[in-house]
Amino acid sequence: MTIRQNAIFFILISLLFVTANQAQARTCYTMPEAEAEQGIRIHSELMVISLNCQHLYPQTPMTLYQKYRLFTSRNANLFAEYERELYNYFQQRGDKPEVALNALRTKFANRISNDAAKMRPDMFCSYYGERIDKAANMNNMELRRWAGTFFEKYPVQQPFCTARR
Repeated sequence: MTIRQNAIFFILISLLFVTANQAQARTCYTMPEAEAEQGIRIHSELMVISLNCQHLYPQTPMTLYQKYRLFTSRNANLFAEYERELYNYFQQRGDKPEVALNALRTKFANRISNDAAKMRPDMFCSYYGERIDKAANMNNMELRRWAGTFFEKYPVQQPFCTARR
């Protein structure tokens, strides 16, 4: 074989390997990936709630949005960990990880924004506003426990790779 034929052969084998790996890409979540998705969902929903309801307690020292920002700052490392977990998952699947992560956040934000659009503002804030205070008072372990609890109303995007225990 010539050098050119060797190069073409190598390229073809490489393409077959990449295609085979993408075909075998995992379409299920491990428990840490599912927790990461739920953590990102919680964070995205709290952002929408805080923005829509920041007027709810104007007489208190902090608006709900200010509480949300403090909560985000206190848990920045955890949210970064969740983003890395999902980034790696999307990358392994062959997705564009940043695009997929942004699309996921947008999907979660849009879902609760639709609730806000369907309800009167006072009803929406009465129903969802207390979540900001609840989250703001959680420590890291409590927040992880919340993200690791799966509800039928909020299913994760992928099935679990193994049966949940």
